[in-house]
Amino acid sequence: MASATTFYDFKPKDKKGNEYPLTNLKGNVVLVVNTASKCGFTPQFEGLEKLYKGMRTSSNQPTRALTYVYSELKPNHPDFEIIGFPCNQFGNQDPGSDDDIQSFCQLNYGVTFPVLGKTDVNGDKAEPVWEWMKERKPGIMGLKRIKWNFEKFLIGKDGQVKQRWASTTAPDKLKSAIEAELKNSSPTAAEKPTPTS
Repeated sequence: MASATTFYDFKPKDKKGNEYPLTNLKGNVVLVVNTASKCGFTPQFEGLEKLYKGMRTSSNQPTRALTYVYSELKPNHPDFEIIGFPCNQFGNQDPGSDDDIQSFCQLNYGVTFPVLGKTDVNGDKAEPVWEWMKERKPGIMGLKRIKWNFEKFLIGKDGQVKQRWASTTAPDKLKSAIEAELKNSSPTAAEKPTPTS
């Protein structure tokens, strides 16, 4: 999508093959991750889910575990979202169907954040939002391509790429950067989503 200027301009496919308009996330800080079910980094699903629940849980109703694990975070950030993009491009580590992937994430890790349809993140068939993110935030030494599963991009409320992390960066190491972005970015009224009925 050559005319795209923000993350919100894209419509990747969801687990059922329908468009998932990212414009619905306007005004949110979004962590985008390429995932896989049979990778050495697959246990990061657990950390991602803890991060997601810890950031979004109301400070009046945290579970005992979340209170302890996320005591340094200020919960109740409904303006934080995680989106998983399953990818089978690295070692054939996500070979299942979209339904298989959804079941795996929910049954093994209790994942509640959106996990979209399987996609490519590199090459001629790469999902356009991934091409856009890589162009905006190249990796180490200017390398644009995604090197492995569980690379992560942080999108600010303005729809721009703020940070990129390698697969080896554990989800709990992202907390301070996410908190900072939530504090630093406040969208204008024009950037906030319009409720739809």
